[in-house]
Amino acid sequence: MKTNIKMILAAGLIGLTTGCTDLDVPVESQYTSYPNSEAALEAQLSGIYFQMRDCFGRRYMEAMALSSDEYTSVAYGGNWYDNGAYAHPSLHNFNYEDASIDWMTVLASGVVRANEVIDSDADDVYKAPARAMRAFFTYIMMDCWGDVAINDSKLAGEIDLEMRQPRADVARWIESELKEIIPQLTTEVGGDNYGKPNRYMAEALLARLYINWPVYMAKGVENYDAASAQNEKLADCIAACDDIIKSGKFELGPDAYRFKFAPDNTERFNAGTIKDFIYVMPYHTTEATGMQYGRSHNYKDIKNLKPSYYGEKLSNSGGGYVTITPEFASLFNLPGDERNMMILGNNNCKNDGVVYVYDKTTLLPTSEVAKDKEGNDLILNKDIKLVETDFTINVGDNLEGWRQGFRSVKWFVWDSDYKNGRNQSNDVPVFRYADVLLMKAEALTRQGSSTEARSLFNQIRAYVNAPQLDHNPTLQEIYDERGREFFDENMRRTDMIRFGHFEDEYFPHYKSFPTANFDKTRRIFPINKTMLDLNPKWTQNPGY
Repeated sequence: MKTNIKMILAAGLIGLTTGCTDLDVPVESQYTSYPNSEAALEAQLSGIYFQMRDCFGRRYMEAMALSSDEYTSVAYGGNWYDNGAYAHPSLHNFNYEDASIDWMTVLASGVVRANEVIDSDADDVYKAPARAMRAFFTYIMMDCWGDVAINDSKLAGEIDLEMRQPRADVARWIESELKEIIPQLTTEVGGDNYGKPNRYMAEALLARLYINWPVYMAKGVENYDAASAQNEKLADCIAACDDIIKSGKFELGPDAYRFKFAPDNTERFNAGTIKDFIYVMPYHTTEATGMQYGRSHNYKDIKNLKPSYYGEKLSNSGGGYVTITPEFASLFNLPGDERNMMILGNNNCKNDGVVYVYDKTTLLPTSEVAKDKEGNDLILNKDIKLVETDFTINVGDNLEGWRQGFRSVKWFVWDSDYKNGRNQSNDVPVFRYADVLLMKAEALTRQGSSTEARSLFNQIRAYVNAPQLDHNPTLQEIYDERGREFFDENMRRTDMIRFGHFEDEYFPHYKSFPTANFDKTRRIFPINKTMLDLNPKWTQNPGY
């Protein structure tokens, strides 16, 4: 490890779970020569690949989902307020000490670990995936916090590696890194490379960088204007998508949409019935823990439903502090669309709120109605009612409060998983083939009306049995379709900013709400207090 990355090491040590145990060891003493053992290098790389496992399983999801129009937090009396950690993102009223945005150190640690391989004498076959992960970690930091450090030892002397760099420069560096390493990355999909970076992961990241290029090039986050922005990288985005498409390694099926997010999606991928995953974070209830979407997404009193809407009684309670906004629930309005079934209370666009018990094998609703703990039919209220309109987003800690807001069953829960500390085995896709198709359709549409964009768009619609478009898609239609297709997959915040909807009104982010914030500086998060304490040269983001 080079001594000139000492700043990011200081930040990274907080998030390390393996590696150095003596935090007082000087950076100069770190080794730069690795054992000539493939097993040792693979073990080191595995620590890099799965650095974000816990974070993706909870905190990253909270930050992405709650700051978008997908979800709002709710508090049950004083329960689940947690000093505003969840309410603040929902209101765009972030606090720099909120637990939901305290994970920049985890990414910084990932950069440290990647640099240990990159700056060693290891072969390029190991360095290339480490560089891909470093670019990925840096991308997430740039997307969420704007200006961040570029920790590339090759740039020592050209820039101050202890300082944050302009967001546009960071984006250009990520682009150059990805373009350089893509030819060096494996084209293996699955097998021993499951959950690890390959050529197509890097190209999907490059496409995502390109489709958001004008956002990242803006002189300040508040200066980006979706209506007037021009994207010079549309052709490059299309080219990156085309390489993935032309590989022939991916498709939307053959499994139905709902199975992609099921507890056995690992096994389905290995069996070849899920071919949509380009890059995933693998989870297992006991062997690779951290995925706990069910804990926050479930009905608050899920343990006392007999049976629960998952088709069996669950051993553990639910937190239930994340619920779907009425505006987003209304987006699931296409007749026949399989994705409607991901929303409890939708019921084929009737939106009557009735919750039916699902079959845990088919993942389809039955005719049996779920009952609350008093034996009443469980009926959710789409239009969330607050006990009082204040910063807590309080719905009350009772049966009436617990039924506020529609719920998601996209990340289906089995009790055989949930009983183990609420840890689920559902792997979380980070890049999917469906995203590649819709990014290309969007890029084509931004270039001008396109029949090819319609064909790509209709591939998604046909797969989920939704109505086909009889015209070329508009940007608004693509934006809405991305909401349906990638609901609860941590993309909505970035999409909202790119399409110019982040400052829209949606529950509880209403102008009538006393603590809702509509300042455009909220398009990025405040730097967490821990990072500022570790990096005295850094200053807080504007507006905070």
